[in-house]
Amino acid sequence: MIVAKNNEQIALMRRAGIVVAEMHERVREFARPGVTTLDLDAVARKVLADNGAESNFLGYHGFPAVICTSPNDMIVHGIPDATRLEEGDIISVDAGAIIQGWHADAARTFGIGEVTKEAQRLMDVTEESLNAGIAEIVEGNRLGDLGAAVQQVAEGAGYSVVREYVGHGIGTAMHEDPQIPNYGRRGKGMRMRLGHVYAVEPMVNAGSAGTKVLADGWSVVTADGRLSAHFEDTIAVTDDGPQVLTRV
Repeated sequence: MIVAKNNEQIALMRRAGIVVAEMHERVREFARPGVTTLDLDAVARKVLADNGAESNFLGYHGFPAVICTSPNDMIVHGIPDATRLEEGDIISVDAGAIIQGWHADAARTFGIGEVTKEAQRLMDVTEESLNAGIAEIVEGNRLGDLGAAVQQVAEGAGYSVVREYVGHGIGTAMHEDPQIPNYGRRGKGMRMRLGHVYAVEPMVNAGSAGTKVLADGWSVVTADGRLSAHFEDTIAVTDDGPQVLTRV
């Protein structure tokens, strides 16, 4: 069941979203060659504590951290550990926060030092695909319109859209109905309504769309070992069009 949020509830999600945006800003500032992904998790934990926010990742089905850190060919759900970042890496960071029971969720992919033109193009196209999807979040449009917009940008650039993992509704839980694929056909799927809030998160691979899960049971990597990028925002359907809750 999809529950529409009122203005007051969306405002609380916006507060959580600002915390998530700060988590991303601080983590990105701290990330450099030699820093571990566990160090990045410590930075994110401090942002949560300083803002009186809770983590929606920590303890979720046993997940041991407040962010996911997924470098290079890792698509999503990487567990922060002693892995040290290296010059030329790209890393996807997925972060979330809860304020007064209301959730927000966002992901960003960025480079460590100088990255290849191929890596930068992948990140740019993935972010562009997210923005194309967000532009479709208008009352009366369908989820297929959103998915088709993401897919068109990513595949039009010669990349692959991950199919096994999708976006989701969000509110008093991190994952709510509906599921939001990053592919689809225009004019198909559920209609968007005022008060719906979605976490839209394209995961785009430089090579094939195939994935595999590592032995830790969490980390998802590309089947062919090529790079992947991940961008996500939490967006509300409003009278004024899409309101992105996780950007400053």
